[in-house]
Amino acid sequence: MGDFRVHILGCGSALPTAVHYPTSQVVELRDKLFLVDCGEGAQRQFRLQRLDFGRIIGVFISHLHGDHCYGLYGFLSTMGMLGRRRALPVYGPRGIDTFLAPFIEESRSYLGYEIEVHVIDDRKSGLVYEDRSVEITSLPLEHRVPCVGYLFREKVIERHIDRASCDFYQVPRSYYVALREGADFTTEEGQVIPNHRLTRQGRKARSYAYCSDTAYAPSLVPLIQGVDLLYHEATFSRERSERAKVTAHSTAEQAALIAQASGVGRLLIGHYSARYLDATPLLREAQEVFPETLASDEGMIIDL
Repeated sequence: MGDFRVHILGCGSALPTAVHYPTSQVVELRDKLFLVDCGEGAQRQFRLQRLDFGRIIGVFISHLHGDHCYGLYGFLSTMGMLGRRRALPVYGPRGIDTFLAPFIEESRSYLGYEIEVHVIDDRKSGLVYEDRSVEITSLPLEHRVPCVGYLFREKVIERHIDRASCDFYQVPRSYYVALREGADFTTEEGQVIPNHRLTRQGRKARSYAYCSDTAYAPSLVPLIQGVDLLYHEATFSRERSERAKVTAHSTAEQAALIAQASGVGRLLIGHYSARYLDATPLLREAQEVFPETLASDEGMIIDL
């Protein structure tokens, strides 16, 4: 199922290295692209993955530390130069409006499209975006500044029509839409044919949770229960757990504990401290607790 995937543009933390770009991802769902965080160099990685700027539906910023948003001004400018004309929504926690205000003011004469700023209440979970194929919910994170994660939930997949059964009960084609939405069918004789005899269950809806910078936060567990893929920051190894606590970050082990308690399908770790030029020790630490763990890397594409 290649129509729901996550593209890793950057998976490093604040201090630049020659190995990793600052944090940025693209969530792709049914031909729509959602940019999640935008550290420096994000648009170069975007081009390397041959993604289409014109397919970006919205931008979702977790918080206003530079490694998550300092690439945004350039990214927005590039979309204008490429001819974007429809409005672009940008979502973020408290302060996102202040951060974007100078750029919006200075670029009015040349940008060519409107930027719609949506300030999210980072203290509670809530629906921030919805269309026919996805719901995006905010996740309150525990960091040194207002910070939110994002949960992408695919809308429930329509049921599949069982043509043989429908022909047997003489269901008109015009009624198929109702069947896909779960309706029963009543014959001309008044017999009610249950939906499950006329349709088959569609593919299970998929989900992806993005939890960027956060201290170890068990409060996330009920909000991300059972998601197919969880991205959770793993800035440090367990040997630096005190440093993680002071800076409101997580260790790889703590990320795995959250994944384990949440019953997720897979865990994807990232946001590595610059001291880890090789993420293998962090990956092994997480896999000791939660074997279904992947280590993010630039250029990686994960299909859900």
